[in-house]
Amino acid sequence: MIINAIIAEYNPFHTGHAYQLSECKRRLGADYTIVVMSGDFVQRGEPAIVNKYIRTKMALSGGADLVIELPTLYAASSAEFFATGAISILNKLGCVNTLSFGSECGDISLLTSVAEILASEPEEYVRELKRGLQQGMSFPIARNWALFSYQPELITHGEILTSPNNILAIEYLKSLIRSNSSITPYTIKRVGSGYHDRNTENTFCSALALRQAILGGHSPDSLNSYFTAESLEILSHNTSSDSLLTCNNFSTLLYYRLISEANTGFTRYLDVSEELSCRIQNQLFSFRSFSQFCELLKTKEMTYTRISRCLLHIVLGITKEDMALAAQNNHASFARILGFRKASGELLHLIKQHSSIPLISKPADVTNLLDEASMYQWDNQIRYNHIYAGVAAAKSGKPIQNEYQQPIVII
Repeated sequence: MIINAIIAEYNPFHTGHAYQLSECKRRLGADYTIVVMSGDFVQRGEPAIVNKYIRTKMALSGGADLVIELPTLYAASSAEFFATGAISILNKLGCVNTLSFGSECGDISLLTSVAEILASEPEEYVRELKRGLQQGMSFPIARNWALFSYQPELITHGEILTSPNNILAIEYLKSLIRSNSSITPYTIKRVGSGYHDRNTENTFCSALALRQAILGGHSPDSLNSYFTAESLEILSHNTSSDSLLTCNNFSTLLYYRLISEANTGFTRYLDVSEELSCRIQNQLFSFRSFSQFCELLKTKEMTYTRISRCLLHIVLGITKEDMALAAQNNHASFARILGFRKASGELLHLIKQHSSIPLISKPADVTNLLDEASMYQWDNQIRYNHIYAGVAAAKSGKPIQNEYQQPIVII
């Protein structure tokens, strides 16, 4: 039996995602596809445009067999931590054969060769990396410098560490290598718009372009060519101007956290450097909104997205210690089911037989399934989910969704 895995955000799920699911099943002959999906917050340091249950239903309707939540600790972190968390879950399920992902280059051999260098960090590479950083290069530029110095033939593939899907692909491969995983990686060349493309005129456009169009007032129905019929119906039914979240819906909460801790600084939060903490303190009274503050704080060395992640970590209270504790616990300590297809009963049975971590379908059961360290991660995750739910409720005027009362999605 072939069980394939995909790591995704589906923010929102569109025809490009449906293409990937169908192509992976066709090319790999996969019997089942497991998706590890970001929950309510995503890697750009923003809330998902619609909640994880809506996106889970879209994924299942588009061909996924099982959707497992990627905890926010990883989902809203750097590419390295994002990959580490997701791969940890897949390794511990004990029955995943393949991992498929998109990339701009579409060359698994090339991606693997780069990943092996970055995973093993040979002495010459490290020496060149340090030299680049000492010369004032940003880390991404210094890393490229070191990589091409160590292996000059890669210079002809200069985009390998600058294209977003390639970067994620290499992080997946690094994590597979470092964990000595038995999962076989497989890549599909990305078609249509690029990850950052805002154009909605291509056959396959980016999730970013669709989010911006919807937030700009376009109804999902007006963008119907970019969604499967099933996912369009789900999105249309659950999308209105008072139900869509952006980072600016968290502006008041962010300012409260910043002003409350201005005297002590923010370096205890994940990814927040001393330099960024000082910039936040110095610019605090120029704060107008979440997005405006990101723009104000960004520099050549510090991108908007990185700052957005840092500010989200402050909002949610995600600290460096939280990631260190997760690492001590070998990262994933549970796998929470968000939804599954009724026809995937055999898959669930197989996971229960082979998984080394609890498979959680009923949140009320966690106290009987998790140890103290795992409960700490679980409680944090529930808190992040309830922050999202509270902000969503404040905007829509609807009751707050209690995570312990949310049924998993079954289709």
